[in-house]
Amino acid sequence: MLNTKHLIVLVATVALLPSQALAYIGPGAGLGAIAVTIALVLGVLLLLVGLVWYPLKRALKKKKVAGPDESGKDVSG
Repeated sequence: MLNTKHLIVLVATVALLPSQALAYIGPGAGLGAIAVTIALVLGVLLLLVGLVWYPLKRALKKKKVAGPDESGKDVSG
């Protein structure tokens, strides 16, 4: 006969043992998961480009346009 302590240890041991997942991802769901992953990565890259590159490019273009004036003095600051 099992007492309560042994029963708790038995249940905890069985609950913590690894079991077979019995999971299957079909071709449609698999390709969908791959497409979502690629879209997320590209979205993050485009976000970084939009937040870093374009403002930097605009600032560099402004600095290049505001070169020396007619008197030879630099008006860009």
